[in-house]
Parts: sequence; structure tokens; C-alpha cells
Amino acid sequence: MKVERRSAEGPVIAGFSSGGFKVDEGVYGALLITPKRADGWSPPPLAELTEADLAPLLSLDPQPEFLLLGTGETLVRPPLALVKALAARGIGLEAMDSRAAARAWGVLRAELRWIAGALYPLG
Repeated sequence: MKVERRSAEGPVIAGFSSGGFKVDEGVYGALLITPKRADGWSPPPLAELTEADLAPLLSLDPQPEFLLLGTGETLVRPPLALVKALAARGIGLEAMDSRAAARAWGVLRAELRWIAGALYPLG
């Protein structure tokens, strides 16, 4: 029996360390990632994160099913105003530490899920 594996196109997080996230040929300290591209990011402190800081992800067409938010070394709750603003757009927010978010990205994209990610640095 022949088994065919589906794979998603687009950027793949190949590894991570305190130096950043390895995506394709680049390494990013903080990362915005969509099924179409990966970009470095200069995020504000997590408590100050707003929709405007996530504009490149929210402009994805079609809009993402949900946003993976990697909060750095440990899980930190995102601002409630951000959660509500994304919910009003019909976009869920899944917060987790950035290592877990990087791993989840690979699993969810392998399932061909249309998602976006914002990952805070690990170090």
C-alpha cells in the first residue's frame, strides 16, 4: 500500500533556541508567520499588545482560523482587550509559551490549517 503524505506549503519553523526561530534560511528573534511568509517582528511588551501590532497577520486573505500567540519562555495571558478584539473579527486566539507555539505551528500546518502566528522571543 502506498502512503501519500500531505505537506503544507509555506514557511516551516525548523528549530528554535534562545537565539531565535529558524525558518527556512532565516533566524528570527521574534516572529510573525503565516502560511505565505515569515517576518521578523519587534513586539511591544505583551501586556501592551494590540490588533495594530498584529496587522500583517490580520490582513491575511482569507483571514486566519485562529492566531497562535507564543508568549515567550512561559505562558502569559494576553490582554483581554486583544482577545475580545480578535473574537469580534471571528478569529480565535491560542496563547502558549513560544516553544509550544513553534511546535504547534508545524503540526497544524501539516493538517493544512489556515492559521497565523506571533511568537515572542525565548530569551
